[in-house]
Amino acid sequence: MKINGPLAVLANPGAGRGRHRGVLPFVLAHLRDTGLPVEPLEARTPQEALAACHAAVAGGAGALVVVGGDGTVHLALQALAGTDVPLGIVPAGTGNDFAVAAGFGAPAAALRAIGAALARGGDHATIDLARLTTGAGATHWFGGVLAAGFDAIVNERGNRMRWPRGPVRYDLAIMVELARLRARSYRITLDGVTQERDAVLVAVANGGSYGGGMRICPDADVTDGRLDVAVVRPISRRTLVKVKPQIYAGTHVHHPAVDTFSARKVELAAEGIVGYADGERIAPLPVTVECVPGALRLLRGA
Repeated sequence: MKINGPLAVLANPGAGRGRHRGVLPFVLAHLRDTGLPVEPLEARTPQEALAACHAAVAGGAGALVVVGGDGTVHLALQALAGTDVPLGIVPAGTGNDFAVAAGFGAPAAALRAIGAALARGGDHATIDLARLTTGAGATHWFGGVLAAGFDAIVNERGNRMRWPRGPVRYDLAIMVELARLRARSYRITLDGVTQERDAVLVAVANGGSYGGGMRICPDADVTDGRLDVAVVRPISRRTLVKVKPQIYAGTHVHHPAVDTFSARKVELAAEGIVGYADGERIAPLPVTVECVPGALRLLRGA
């Protein structure tokens, strides 16, 4: 696939809490060295970034390069899913889980891979995305994980808190929600087969990790045309605290309270749960999630 349009570049200057502010000028200089026109996208808010991505794709961008973390990439996916415009990722966020799943390493290595793909005329690979439909009929795309249990409840509380500022508030939110831990009643339908069950955590994954390396579904594969599902049965606060560190290694799936499944389509319903995908607030349950094979082109070799 030949790149026929300009390289649109979306950057989040606050990604990684500002640790990578110096990355963008380096990225722009490297991309301009390819001889292709480079167009930085102007966006001060997530809403402006989303609109800028859609406008770039509609306006004939040859590729979209994102400098940021999972949240910034998530915005780009809404414009790129199902199109011929490839995505390049220069990971520069607090969490870069989807970049890892998509095969982009540290910033310098990712930029080299993007440059090599451009030098080969826009060489690309394709991977799956998850298409989520809300109860109201709205559609959202995500590349990583839909959190729909204790993890989502913590995010919801943390986002409501005005103090303390920064990531510390999520640590406090975890403590508060641990004290309030209780199982919720879920209706989970996997490829048309429904089960009613109580659980404290449910996650639906296209890519296997979230939260900066927590491998909630360690066997998830972004090229297999399927979604992985992790369900944690009712457990005590002490057990949850004990199991949580195992998620980074993916060994939690061997705990007797953890069930795993695989499906092409997942329907999920529960009262009082707001789903978060790629770390972004999406919508209250119920939701339907479908794996769409090959929905995203990547600006890197196969």
